[in-house]
Amino acid sequence: MNPFLILLIGTVIVIGGIVALRIGAFFSLILAAIVVSILAPGGDKITRVAEAFGSTAGAIAVVIACAAVIGKAMMDSGAADRVVRAFLKTLGEKRAPVAMMSSGFVLSIPVFFDTVFYLLVPLARSLYRSTKKNFLLYVLAIGVGGAITHTLVPPTPGPLLMAANLDFDVGIMIIMGIVVAFPTAVITLWFAHWLQRRMDIPMRPVAGVGEEEEVVEEDLPLPGLFVSLLPIILPVLLIGGNTVIGTMAEKAGEGSWQAGVVSSLSILGDTSKSLPQLALLLSAAIALLTYWNTRKPSRVEIGKCIETALMSAGIIILITSAGGAFGGMLKLTGLKEAIQGMFAGSSVSAAMVMLLMGWAIAAMLKTSQGSSTVAMITASGMLASLADPTVIHPVYLALAIGSGSLFVSWMNDSGFWIFSKMSGLTEVEALKTWTPALAVLSVVGLLITMLLAKLLPMAMGAV
Repeated sequence: MNPFLILLIGTVIVIGGIVALRIGAFFSLILAAIVVSILAPGGDKITRVAEAFGSTAGAIAVVIACAAVIGKAMMDSGAADRVVRAFLKTLGEKRAPVAMMSSGFVLSIPVFFDTVFYLLVPLARSLYRSTKKNFLLYVLAIGVGGAITHTLVPPTPGPLLMAANLDFDVGIMIIMGIVVAFPTAVITLWFAHWLQRRMDIPMRPVAGVGEEEEVVEEDLPLPGLFVSLLPIILPVLLIGGNTVIGTMAEKAGEGSWQAGVVSSLSILGDTSKSLPQLALLLSAAIALLTYWNTRKPSRVEIGKCIETALMSAGIIILITSAGGAFGGMLKLTGLKEAIQGMFAGSSVSAAMVMLLMGWAIAAMLKTSQGSSTVAMITASGMLASLADPTVIHPVYLALAIGSGSLFVSWMNDSGFWIFSKMSGLTEVEALKTWTPALAVLSVVGLLITMLLAKLLPMAMGAV
């Protein structure tokens, strides 16, 4: 069967299952994987779906579970609150939007977006009470900072699975994700300033949040800033550092100190796969120790903290693994050869076409079914067979897909409702502010990715 027809059928099943049948992302992706496997050449139609599912789960389950524990422990220990207060104290009230954006940017690396927004919105409300202005700017700054790292920087599930689907080092995804995410967030914050000048939306009462509520210093102690940041910066330093040193070792050759470091780490096996798990395990342990040292919880409370985190991680692991199975089956259809044949002898830049294709597919999936994570998982699975490092480094394809997964946020997106309801905005106001802000975030992310791909086409080396 024509591979493009198989791709279309699989896409319709995913979107139809989520949007029309309401059977959820997990069952929609598994059903699509089975159907694609049946239509693709080769035997063992069902067995290979299960094998692809298990392979993906084995690669990402520990990392996602640890990330969930880190986020929960940081919330319960006050470490997340400590990071936010440090940004506000350092930048001051005049630069409060930058502090809000920076807090969302940093915390959304290990903590899920909705949790970060719940944490920071009360601070935005408190700032408005003291300044009597810029409430819309404050909440948009939180959303912009949180959304961009949620979609571009591991260990959040979407970026993590894209690195696995496209088969490149997670460390490269962390480094390049931050490189693209930071200027994208800064540029979009300027757009948020423009929206604030056009729509001066006041703060309104929100159900469950009293108008008189203030964010004040709590009697409970907060951990130190370094130990609060350590669960976030440790994975970035270990995983990213390993990637950088590995690249330097290839250029320096045997006998260099870089080669010595790589050799000493060889005891772990394939560090591109084992180091992320080790780094996140260490970070989870530090986050839990910080929680224990700061709050002195009982063993039952520590157990409940871990159990709650793992319950939230479970559904993400299932969806991510199902997406990996779907992508694995699409690789068997011959889609790569079919698309390469379309551009054979063409003067069109194949690299730029791939980036635009990745962004457009992710944007279509996001707009139709609402979940950025599902959009990233599905789009990267579809395009995994096209990732050719001799044409373009697959990290750029992942960044384009991640950027596309932000476009468009509207009524079918849980993030849209979290933003509007927690901020006290009406649906129309959210459509006029949140939706265009994320569209700008999406397009700017794509443009920066395309610029980097043009200037540094193989900056991190072939995989």
